[in-house]
Amino acid sequence: MRVLVVVDMQKDFVDGALGTNEAQAIVPAVVEKIRAFEGLICATMDTHGEAYASTQEGRNLPVPHCIDGTPGWEMADPVFEALDGRADWQGTLFRKPAFGSVELMRYLAEYNEKDPIQEITLIGLCTDICVISNAMLLKAALPEVPITVDAACCAGVTPESHKNALAAMKMCQIRIENEA
Repeated sequence: MRVLVVVDMQKDFVDGALGTNEAQAIVPAVVEKIRAFEGLICATMDTHGEAYASTQEGRNLPVPHCIDGTPGWEMADPVFEALDGRADWQGTLFRKPAFGSVELMRYLAEYNEKDPIQEITLIGLCTDICVISNAMLLKAALPEVPITVDAACCAGVTPESHKNALAAMKMCQIRIENEA
């Protein structure tokens, strides 16, 4: 079984409160990857509450974003449509209050025990925060499962931090494909 993890392709990260041109630019590639993928697809959604400003993340990044139930929390429309348009999409969605999803890690570790995972590919936003956090959690939980990040389907906070995150993941034996 192959697994695709779509990380935080939400409106606030694409063209909302924390959106960037680079994030907007990867949307077509993300949609194509979802449509062409054969295997299990999971998605994460950054999810904060109204008290975001009082959290550690809120104090360090004082930009309210992905507040549960707001338009910015929702998945970017083309990405949602690509997922929803798949007959096999089971809505395997993980709301996460922090950068990495421990719930996703546990789910895939248990899944691997029943049906061995041949490869996990991560795509999404932001390479340098949530993609790398989830990749590292998955690598720790499933050290013998190859983990790949498709760089063409990721964007960082800045182009430089995107490249730095890719380099850090390479050092941790995470395969990087489509690196420019």
